[in-house]
Amino acid sequence: MLTIIQSYGVLLLQSLGKTIELCFLSLIFAMIIGLIFALCNVSKLKVFNLIGTVYIDAIRGVPLIVLAYFIYFGIPAGFQAINIPIRLSALTAGIIALSMNCGAYMAEIIRAGIQSVDKGQSEAARALGLTYGQTMRQIVLPQAFKTMIPSIINQFIITLKDTSILSVIGFPELTNQGKNIAAINFKILETWAIVGLMYMIVIITLSKIAKAIERKIKFAS
Repeated sequence: MLTIIQSYGVLLLQSLGKTIELCFLSLIFAMIIGLIFALCNVSKLKVFNLIGTVYIDAIRGVPLIVLAYFIYFGIPAGFQAINIPIRLSALTAGIIALSMNCGAYMAEIIRAGIQSVDKGQSEAARALGLTYGQTMRQIVLPQAFKTMIPSIINQFIITLKDTSILSVIGFPELTNQGKNIAAINFKILETWAIVGLMYMIVIITLSKIAKAIERKIKFAS
């Protein structure tokens, strides 16, 4: 195991960095997607409710690996069929797939956070002359965000683990790099033990952060 660390440690750390980068970027876009469809779901307009529900149900009903294949292989093939050459990098396709997948779950987290805020505060804000948008930005979302932080960190952990699925499209994240290293040195047990340990350290650290934040929020409230 020590030999693998000495020979491939830097490479594995670089792959872990790419994994975290992919996860972080995907989470940012997922937050935007989640906010949009969460607002659709809490809207009083049925057409927006329908749009939010269809998106969430559709994306959550498709396995991430199928979504990744569709975006990386299917979309370019579709454009080529109409004589429009297009090619997505593994990073771009990975961010799109993870953002869409995580965004559907984030929408539910944000929706629950919004609905956890007392409706009386929204009604009071509207009575004072604030618009719906101002009420959301200034009153509802800041309070909802506090309750959402632990769930967002937990979703970050889930998304971090989901990055391993993107090895199927060739993105050089940690799992893919571990597969390549195991194929080179034939030390399968040791290589995957190191990869698993690296995931474990990051995920346990994030879990501890989530629990600490959750305790602070409960203590503050």
